[in-house]
Amino acid sequence: MKIKKYLLALLLSSSAFLMTGSLGAEIVMSAEAAVASGDELAGDYLALLEAQGEYAYAFDFFTTSMLWTVIAAALVFLMHLGFATLEAGLTQSKNTVNILFKNVFIISIGIISYAVIGFNTHYPGDFNEWVSFGSFIGDLSGPGMDTFDYGGVGLAMTAYGDFIFQAMFAATAATIVSGAVAERVKLGSFMIFATILVAIGYPVVGSWHWGGGWLGGLEGGFYDFAGSTVVHAFGGFAALACVMLLGPRAGKYVDGKIKPILGHSMPLATIGVFLLFLGWFGFNGGSVLSANPAGVGLVFTTTALAACAGALAAIAISWIFLKKPDLSMALNGILAGLVAITAGADAMGPLASIIVGAIGGVLVVFSIIFFDKIKIDDPVGAISVHGVVGIWGTLAVGIFGGAVFMTQLIGTLSVSIAAFIFSLIIFGILKVTIGIRVSPEEESEGLDIGEHGQEAYPDFASSSR
Repeated sequence: MKIKKYLLALLLSSSAFLMTGSLGAEIVMSAEAAVASGDELAGDYLALLEAQGEYAYAFDFFTTSMLWTVIAAALVFLMHLGFATLEAGLTQSKNTVNILFKNVFIISIGIISYAVIGFNTHYPGDFNEWVSFGSFIGDLSGPGMDTFDYGGVGLAMTAYGDFIFQAMFAATAATIVSGAVAERVKLGSFMIFATILVAIGYPVVGSWHWGGGWLGGLEGGFYDFAGSTVVHAFGGFAALACVMLLGPRAGKYVDGKIKPILGHSMPLATIGVFLLFLGWFGFNGGSVLSANPAGVGLVFTTTALAACAGALAAIAISWIFLKKPDLSMALNGILAGLVAITAGADAMGPLASIIVGAIGGVLVVFSIIFFDKIKIDDPVGAISVHGVVGIWGTLAVGIFGGAVFMTQLIGTLSVSIAAFIFSLIIFGILKVTIGIRVSPEEESEGLDIGEHGQEAYPDFASSSR
C-alpha cells in the first residue's frame, strides 16, 4: 500500500492513534515498512510524530493549536498599529510624530523586557503569593518545552509559542497610558515610566491571577478570561494616576468651561479602531490557548457581538445627550464593547454578550463626559474605555458568566488600585526629579518639533493644527 495514504492517515486523523485495535497498529506498521524501503519523507514524518511521545495521537490538534497561537499573536501585534493610528488621529497634527514614536518604543521595550524579566515574573511556576521576580527566558526548546508535555490539551502550544503570545499582551498597558498623557508629556520621562510599567508593574500584578497568585484562592477563583481587568483596567488606572499628576492640556479648561481640542484625523482614528477590532479576535481568540473548535468559535462570536452592541449603544446615547451623532463616541463604543467582553468571552452566550457590550457602550459615553467635567484630560478616552469599562466587564462575569460576584469585585478593585498606586509612585518620582511635562512653549509649538525636530506633515506645516 502506498505511503501517501498512510501518512495522511497518520498526520490528519488523531482517531487512528486513539485506536487500540489492529487498524491503528496496521497503519503504523505500514508506514514503518515504507521507511524500511527507503522513503526518507516517511521517516521524517514518523520522527516528528515520535517526538510527541505518548501524545502523538493528537499531533494534528497540537500543530493546529500552535499555528493558531502564533496567528493570534500576530493579530495582537497588529493592535499596536491600531493604537498608534487611533491615538494619532484623536490628537493634534503637531504631535503625530511623538505619538507614533512612543508606540514604536512601547512594543519594542515591551517584548524585550518581557523576555528579560516579565515572562518568568508573570508565570513564576509554583506560586501562591504576591511577588516573585523571574529571570531571563533562556532556551525554551528541548524536552517538555515543544510538545504536549508543556501544557497538555488545555495549553496546546510550545513554550516559545506561549512566550510570544503573552509578550504581545505585555506592552498594551503602557500603550493605554500613552494615549491618555498625549500632547504634553516629556518623552524621556514617559519612556522610563513605560519601561518600568511593562517590565515590573504589569507582570507582578498579572501574576496574581494568571501566575497562580492569591486571586485564585478567593471563593470560586477570580475569573478574567483575556484581561478586562488584568490588562485593560490595569492600564486604565495607571493612566488615571499619570493624568492626575500631569494635568490637562493648555487651553482645555478655560474659565470653568470645557474647550474641545479636536483630533486632526478622524479617518486615522477610524482605521485604528477597526485594526483594534480585528486584532481583538486574536486577543480573545488566542486566549482559548488552543484551537479548540468550540472555544474559538464561541469567543469570536461573543467578541464581535459585544463590539457591535457597544457601538450602537454609544451612538444612541451620545446622539441623545450630545444632540449629534458623534463619531469619536461611536469608535469608543466599539472599544468599550470589546473591553467589556474580554473577561467573559468564553463564559457567556450571544444574548449576554450583547447586553454586556451595550452597557459598556453606555458607560463609556457617560464616563468620558464625567472625567471632562472634573477636569481629567484624556485625549483619547483611554481611562474610560479601559479602566471604567474594564471593571464593568469583569463584574459582568459574576452576573452573566457564573463567577462569584464578590470575588470579581475584590479582584478587579485590587488590580485597579495596585495599578493606580504603582503608577502614582513611579510617575510621582519622575515628576519631582526630571519632570514629566514639557514647557508651555514646547506644548504650544508641538512635541514633534520640540522632542523630535521633525514634522509628520511638513508640506502642510502652515495649515491649522
